[in-house]
Amino acid sequence: MQRLQWNALDENQRESALRRPAQQTRRETAEAVTAILEQVRRDGDAALRALGARYDGVALDAFAVGAEEFNAAQREVAAPLRAAIDQAAARIEAFHAAGMTQPYTLDSGDGVRCERILRPIQRVGLYVPAGSAPLPSTALMLCMPARLAGCPQIALCTPPRRDGRADPAVLYAARRCGVSRVYKLGGAQAIAAMAFGTASVGKCDKLFGPGNAYVTEAKRQVALLEGGAAIDLPAGPSEVLVIADAGANPAFVAADLLSQAEHGPDSQVILLSDDSAMLDAVEIEIDAQLAVLPRAETARAALRASRSIRVDSIADALEVSNRYAPEHLILALRDARAWLPRVLAAGSVFLGDWAPEALGDYCSGTNHVLPTSGAARYAGGVNVASFQVAITVQEVQPRGIAAIGPCAVELARAEGLDAHRIAVALRLQQVAA
Repeated sequence: MQRLQWNALDENQRESALRRPAQQTRRETAEAVTAILEQVRRDGDAALRALGARYDGVALDAFAVGAEEFNAAQREVAAPLRAAIDQAAARIEAFHAAGMTQPYTLDSGDGVRCERILRPIQRVGLYVPAGSAPLPSTALMLCMPARLAGCPQIALCTPPRRDGRADPAVLYAARRCGVSRVYKLGGAQAIAAMAFGTASVGKCDKLFGPGNAYVTEAKRQVALLEGGAAIDLPAGPSEVLVIADAGANPAFVAADLLSQAEHGPDSQVILLSDDSAMLDAVEIEIDAQLAVLPRAETARAALRASRSIRVDSIADALEVSNRYAPEHLILALRDARAWLPRVLAAGSVFLGDWAPEALGDYCSGTNHVLPTSGAARYAGGVNVASFQVAITVQEVQPRGIAAIGPCAVELARAEGLDAHRIAVALRLQQVAA
């Protein structure tokens, strides 16, 4: 990790220090994705079979996971993993249920009732990747809030293995959340199938979930196309920012940094501390842990674009963090909660020495589908409301139009919208008569 002294940097150098690794979508990637989307839109299931054979190494006659495969997954997943998935699902359900938005009604005037009602998005598509490893945790993070929202049609796509089956742990997690419509489809073709619909896969209104560069680009493109689908968040490489004081545990901090660095070579980790000895100790720990880390080369690639930054104070560190707006923020501080009011932009915050970011990834109860690339300045992570639409309702009695109608007439007159004014004025005349 590059070592920097924050207060010694000018503004341009500070901006450079907090710049994410370049995430420019290669023209070849964008063009390849465009071709895949067009092929699926044109040829439907036939395109999915051809693309599956090309990219996943298996040509499937049917994409949907049947009851027999679900039952086999139930038997194949080891008991300790089943128990872990069950425990994580229970915590995720409890946390998301507690935070659900509620409808409300307000009489904004005599005879004027305004409401906000909630309706589930009717058709949602969830993508669970299985690149270097399958991700049952992502299935939990997407399926549970979709079920709590009451979405009547939930489709989940996940890449097939070479034997033509879906990963058993992903299937177990999906079934645990009540999701049984699972398709063995991966990559940009899975996004296209859910966005446009085919004979086998129903068209979805909104798509959720992370993925590789092709999946990310496919989501971006379908969100812009007429007849495409909305998306949850622009997905980017994973990132964490850790603020550590002199009392932090260097081994814990190093492990937290590496847990994000091992995601991929384009991930980024940043360490801020007001104690130079802490920065030195963490650097030593990183080297020691890398020596035995199976994904060490991936982590090393990420560390080359990462930073270890000395600040003058923890208050300065919080200012730097807010400027960066990290996906994950760990406050490895002696009185971490006291600093929480200073946090203005972060996807998810982890307080103190005993809250590793990995708990949020798996089983604390919060969601790990979070804003990246600075989007935490204006967006939060996936939750039940992400799967709902809010509709406002107005009910007006004759006395209500008499009470607030003149207000609308005056505003319409000021804006020069006569039809608006007349629509209200006619009713006022009728009430007066």
